[in-house]
Amino acid sequence: MKVFRKSIAHGPPRALVAGLLLASVIAWPAVADDAFLQSARAAVAVAAEQNSPWTGPVSGPAAAPEKSIVYVADDLRNGGILGAAEGAREAAAAIGWTIRVVDAQGTQAGREDAFRRALALRPDGLIVGGMDARENLGRLRSFQLRGIPVVGWHAGPDPGPVEGTPVIANVTTDATEVARVAALYAVVRSNGMAGVVVFTDSNFQIAMHKAEIMAQTIRRCGGCAVLAIEDVAISRAADDMGAVTRRLLQAHGARWTYSLAINDIYFDFAASVLVLEGIPPSGRISNVSAGDGSPSAFRRIRQDSYQAATVPEPLLLQGWQLIDELNRAFAGAPPSGYIAPVHLVTPENLDAGAAMRDIFDPDNGYREIYRGIWKR
Repeated sequence: MKVFRKSIAHGPPRALVAGLLLASVIAWPAVADDAFLQSARAAVAVAAEQNSPWTGPVSGPAAAPEKSIVYVADDLRNGGILGAAEGAREAAAAIGWTIRVVDAQGTQAGREDAFRRALALRPDGLIVGGMDARENLGRLRSFQLRGIPVVGWHAGPDPGPVEGTPVIANVTTDATEVARVAALYAVVRSNGMAGVVVFTDSNFQIAMHKAEIMAQTIRRCGGCAVLAIEDVAISRAADDMGAVTRRLLQAHGARWTYSLAINDIYFDFAASVLVLEGIPPSGRISNVSAGDGSPSAFRRIRQDSYQAATVPEPLLLQGWQLIDELNRAFAGAPPSGYIAPVHLVTPENLDAGAAMRDIFDPDNGYREIYRGIWKR
């Protein structure tokens, strides 16, 4: 069965990545339902726990004075990129720096223009939001050659430095664990009987990695099935998700009971089609996102309307971390190495603590801790 489909007409999928994804989905063995369900329930329970204590840095260099930062956003329509930018703005004000945000609007021409504009501003530091560092290597080299440190939010699949690129610190949760928890929630909520469609974007390595992990996890459930893996560019979601959703309903009917997506944005545009097609807001198809925790996702979960859960990034916290990583670079110090823990937001825990503002903002005192580190 072919489970990977390119859902946009803007060039072929990355054959090698897609091929590896398809192979891994088919090869992953199923295990005993009872044992797998038991371990899945335990993992979901841990991820759904409320705010955990701060495990990030408690020491570091004091604030470097009067720095100017540019945040190049791949597409500010993406709630994750926008949230991290908002956190970086907040942190820049706290540390006493200036920050400019430049939006590439999700296109290659926009990226070229955004980096050109960012370089012309002659910043002291660069943040790239939601852009694959390897795909933009030449552009980033221009900043490196001028001695401008570069940090990223979701600039690669893993936290830490992005090997072979100028990105000295990539701020993200553990993408493998985020994807695993989202898929396990579908397994648990369906009692091991989920028929799953996975939505991803082959323009981003981290998105393909998440899709692979979600598909692998579902395949480990003997009673579950991966019906399709749909490659829909995030920048094209508004235009393409209507037709994609209709086609999937036609192709899979009642077998399609769960969607797993690498970003909440897919459900922003699938919901209206589900309404028009007479699909009820809860129960028939449960949508679960492995990132990033947008306000619209929180509202859907709260209303039990076309989304069951999300595994959000702590976006504002990550914006503060981006500024801290640049401050460490200015002082010649190594990156902090901090990775925020994974958290699952469901209807049962949505209105507890930080989720009440429709954004996951952990109540662990990180703002005060960073201010203390910076002596601000």
